[in-house]
Amino acid sequence: MPSYLPSITDLCARFSAKESALIHQAIALLGKLDDIESNRPRGLDVALNLYKLNVDIETILAAILSDSRLLDYPIEAEFGPVVASLVCNVKAMNLLKAYSKNISTEASQIEILRRMLLSTADDIRALLIKLAYRLARLKKLAQEEQEIRHFIAQETLDLYAPIANRLGIGQLKWTLEDYAFRYLEPTNYLFVAKGLENKRVHREDCIETFVQQLQKVLSASGMQAEIKGRPKHIYSIWQKMQRKNLPIEELYDLLAVRVIVQETAQCYEVLGLVHQHWTSIPKEFDDYIANPKNNGYQSLHTVILDAENNRIEVQIRTKEMHDFAELGVAAHWRYKEGSKQDIATEKSIASLRQLLEEKDADNLLENFRTELFADRVYVLTPAGKLIDLIKGSTPLDFAYAIHTDVGHRCRGAKVNGDIVSLTYPLQTGEQVEILTAKDIAPNPNWIDPNLAYLKTPRAIQKIKAWLKLQGKDKQRLMGQQLLDAEVHRLGVKKDYQTKLLQHFNLSDIDSLCVALGRNVINSRQLNHALQETERKRKKVKFKKTPQTQSLSLEIIVDGTDNILTHFAQCCHPQADDELTGFISHTNGIAIHKADCENISKLNEEQKNQLVAVSLKVNGR
Repeated sequence: MPSYLPSITDLCARFSAKESALIHQAIALLGKLDDIESNRPRGLDVALNLYKLNVDIETILAAILSDSRLLDYPIEAEFGPVVASLVCNVKAMNLLKAYSKNISTEASQIEILRRMLLSTADDIRALLIKLAYRLARLKKLAQEEQEIRHFIAQETLDLYAPIANRLGIGQLKWTLEDYAFRYLEPTNYLFVAKGLENKRVHREDCIETFVQQLQKVLSASGMQAEIKGRPKHIYSIWQKMQRKNLPIEELYDLLAVRVIVQETAQCYEVLGLVHQHWTSIPKEFDDYIANPKNNGYQSLHTVILDAENNRIEVQIRTKEMHDFAELGVAAHWRYKEGSKQDIATEKSIASLRQLLEEKDADNLLENFRTELFADRVYVLTPAGKLIDLIKGSTPLDFAYAIHTDVGHRCRGAKVNGDIVSLTYPLQTGEQVEILTAKDIAPNPNWIDPNLAYLKTPRAIQKIKAWLKLQGKDKQRLMGQQLLDAEVHRLGVKKDYQTKLLQHFNLSDIDSLCVALGRNVINSRQLNHALQETERKRKKVKFKKTPQTQSLSLEIIVDGTDNILTHFAQCCHPQADDELTGFISHTNGIAIHKADCENISKLNEEQKNQLVAVSLKVNGR
């Protein structure tokens, strides 16, 4: 008899005769592939890991049949479309090979990788199978070389354990973490394990005494409850030692019990009895029933002191809360739709959506067959960096996500080494390489929505901004030509620019020219403003003195009087001063005294901006 048959019997215990026959059929199929009757079929350990999570028959069958050697086997014909779909989904996740040593050091990349894995799961049960496969791999990791052990263990801590936590599956999370810790830091793992073992007898005595006392208290009040010690998880203990900088013997929650009752109200009754008979530590109390954790976890936590002043953590919860704490979303199959724990399951899924920055509130729990996170796509650069894009994104979107300059210079793309169109819709897990040219030349057609070059608003906006900038230069030139022509036609010779800017409420002459080029200000409006300016023109006057009361002065720069000028405030030039002009880049020519201190401080380059200025005195 094959050595693995007792395991199959255990696996079939919860299922009907018809479902058990399907399990035997699936395992027999793998047994043929192994070609040796005594070999333990691949997938059986994975199915046993899932069995503890109380999953349905489709998940068990998919776990057994997700063997890489069954690539072309007609699974749907023998086991149905649901199982075939799950198997296909698991294999799709197995193809994602994005994790690397470089990524492991970047928190943002790890976060994107988690999203990438989650987005690949069309059915949440496929994620459970993936996690169960990882656990099976860890159990046999001691047979691998040191480098492989370290890589798999670190990937587990970075990627799979956090996902198990998001799904609320405490069993998987703690087991994955402990195995990974064992391979990553064997010395510290053994240190904690031995520390627990050394205190084991003392812990068991303390817990047994407390459980007996608590049982008497509850029985006396007519309360029915299940009380048991809480298992210890080595990695979480090590983390707490590091976080609190405490030796293992000072960690209070090494002593812990769990009280499981039937109704939520009984949780608070038990809490009252515990606080009545034992001294509690107020700062260590947490009500996760009224305020559940993000992944849906609910329980009352309190810490008391026993007769020997040992700190004991007491967790109080209902049976449903306990199952959810252990099984997370997998507990859904145990409870009816709409129950309290079904609502907790929805909260757990909502936390996954929060992880992916989802905004909507779609119902995700229709038999766990709803597509999860279907609006994202995760692709890789040639260097292995992960890029998060919206679904339907193209290589051009990818180029602009890398850098605006890469997008502007994009001329082509390769996906997984093959040349593709710039409108090719990217798929999660693909590697994208952008082919660039030296010249920056975005194609105006790229922003045409009918041509499907771009999906991301950011990329579209970048191209529009570039095109607008290029058009602005042309519009400025057209506007300048229009202004010069109109000024020449009307024979305007005086200082009209400042008056025009005031008339149109603009800051500089460039803005005026661009507005003219875009026809925001049309030729009729310009004509009217110039004529109005000419009529109201006032000649520039200095501060009147008895000698200049009846005189007006015109400033002539290099023989031209139609120049935008202003008088400098630093030296306050007068009519009888020797003057000079300094060409500014924003406000025309500044008139200074020739001996102005600021003029004397100009460097050689700035002195090139000086021009000759003279005054023409006109009678009234």
